[in-house]
Amino acid sequence: MSRRTLALIAMTALAGIAGPTVPAVAAPPSAALPVYDLPTGFAPEGIAIGDTPYAYLGSRLDGDIYRLSLRTGRGKVISQGPGTPSLGLKIDNRNRLFLAGGSGGDARVVDASNGKVLRSYQLRTGAAFINDVVLTGNAAWFTDSTNPLLFKVPLGKRGKLPAKAVPVPITGDMVYAEGNNANGITATPDGRGLIVVQSNTGKLFRTTYGGVTREIDLGGDAVPNGDGLWLRGTTLYVVQNRLNVIARIELNHAATRGTVVTRTSSPAFDVPTTIAEYGKRFYLPNARFTTTPTPTGFTVVGIPRP
Repeated sequence: MSRRTLALIAMTALAGIAGPTVPAVAAPPSAALPVYDLPTGFAPEGIAIGDTPYAYLGSRLDGDIYRLSLRTGRGKVISQGPGTPSLGLKIDNRNRLFLAGGSGGDARVVDASNGKVLRSYQLRTGAAFINDVVLTGNAAWFTDSTNPLLFKVPLGKRGKLPAKAVPVPITGDMVYAEGNNANGITATPDGRGLIVVQSNTGKLFRTTYGGVTREIDLGGDAVPNGDGLWLRGTTLYVVQNRLNVIARIELNHAATRGTVVTRTSSPAFDVPTTIAEYGKRFYLPNARFTTTPTPTGFTVVGIPRP
């Protein structure tokens, strides 16, 4: 795989996205972005990075899993997909990938060292869109953008995988509507709940492990097209995919309130969907939802952490 670099150009303040206008992040004029080409026909959506400089990406077309070296730009498919999507994914400290299966209504756990499928879970039959996943230590939690449900995969002693997942109904402030509903998911800073973004409304919700949702007060702002989430301390990063920006939000410890402090973009963004961190950079796959599909042109871009 070839590796290209592009200059980072932060956008001016993004008025009209939602709520108050916030400043853009300024990058040094000499900053350069690593941009990694993906294989022909590989359409990425999710990304996960562990303790080593390898990114794992899922194909939204056929579910293949691709391992990319962040040092060399080379990579290979390590796991053949089932013909349905692999969307959001996370990696645990046992080198296992937890994958959201999109319209397949399923979730899978894959050994990142050899691509072997360790366990599959059929979360829903019929209409479903299993979109993203977060690991909380004792469970993996999956969102469904079509049905008002979370799915919990409880982990046993030494991370043992259970036979079945547990559906958790979503109640409270989040009301499902037409379009893409619950999408990105992460833990709260206090570790006592979850944060879920509703893409079609641009709202964030603090969610209990029992599925009760309360809207996070953003002071009149919102994150429409919110997709992947990344929590760092009390700072939440939200990828607003079709807007080609990353919103940086400062939360209180309980994640009941937050303030959007910056939005960052780059000419290397082409509908980035989600986000993972390694070293001092974030890495985002360009899903290119708004671009006429071609066999080539799908990339992963790294940017300095805003």
